[in-house]
Amino acid sequence: MSVERVLKINFPGKLVFGNGVLEQLVEDVVALGSRSVMLLTIRPLEQRVSGFVTQLKEHGIQVVVDTSIDKEPSFGDFNRVSASHREIEIDTVVGIGGGSVLDVAKLLAALLDGVQPLEAVVGNGLLRGRSKRLICVPATSGTGSEVSPNAILVDDENQKKGIISPFLVPDMVYVDPLLTIGLPPEITAATGLDALTHCLEAYTNKFAQPFIDIYAYEGIRLIAANLVEAVRNGTNTQARHDIAMGSLLGGFCLGPVNTAAVHALSYPLGSMFHLAHGLSNALLLPYVMEYNYTAAPKRYADVAVALGCPRKQTEEETALSGIAKVKELIKDCGIPARLREVGIPREALPTMAEDAMKITRLLVNNPRELALSDALAILNAAY
Repeated sequence: MSVERVLKINFPGKLVFGNGVLEQLVEDVVALGSRSVMLLTIRPLEQRVSGFVTQLKEHGIQVVVDTSIDKEPSFGDFNRVSASHREIEIDTVVGIGGGSVLDVAKLLAALLDGVQPLEAVVGNGLLRGRSKRLICVPATSGTGSEVSPNAILVDDENQKKGIISPFLVPDMVYVDPLLTIGLPPEITAATGLDALTHCLEAYTNKFAQPFIDIYAYEGIRLIAANLVEAVRNGTNTQARHDIAMGSLLGGFCLGPVNTAAVHALSYPLGSMFHLAHGLSNALLLPYVMEYNYTAAPKRYADVAVALGCPRKQTEEETALSGIAKVKELIKDCGIPARLREVGIPREALPTMAEDAMKITRLLVNNPRELALSDALAILNAAY
């Protein structure tokens, strides 16, 4: 199943995980000698992070707050934010929010100095460096962006593009599960299923690595065991804690192994119809699993066990029970399970399939090769 590929992991310089660790961030930023901080966050979090901003200012640190990223970011969004802050002397960029905010924060820390334009770094390994200190604090349990070397933006032709570089891995990461307490059930569900997909696609990846398998398997187990409870009872701090850990583990999968066909097929749902990334993945996950499992039955059987299913007589039977479990999980989370339920017109499926086939950097990871006809068949199955 596994194909030889060099294992390369870029860990953040410092990782702090636990309830309430946002409080520690102030003293650490002060200890670093920061003089000017740019904080990217979202409006719903402004009150939650106001104490952080106030304490930094009390220590004589200039703070610039930007809350303008409120959806999956485009090239235009990034260039607008970058241009509005380029003249300010900033030594530290802090992102507190979901994956969209964190991705923009990561790119700002690397590109605010103006040495390279955004368009020159799209792809793998084209970013030449980063001059600003970078700190990421996730406020959802889903994208894993806080520890990944990836940033995803929508280009001027409405295609999702990835920037992949070790320079996008933050210097410091603070994962405070209490920041996710206020998330609505539908966002909790979608982001949790996104994190589950990261782990699942890493574990069943053509380039799966034993070191990453440890993270992927445990991430699947933690998310599957706690997601429904977090959706139904968002104040359950233990469930929030465990899903945040599962999401973090999924983030560590994204650099060395990465995702595959689920993500490739989901990209057009975001770029064409502006569906949330986590929901897009959830809509497609079981149908890609149905397509893939025959190419890696043992891996998919392991996934089923991590999801909480008992082993059956054969790996194929066990794998199928895992697919049924994912469908059950999506249903229990109360989010849409079919493309038609979110208003996707059937006549758009061929264009979506064609766009997905352009995401070769992810499709190459899939355990079973996909042709255009296969991509269309999966989308029709999900319809």
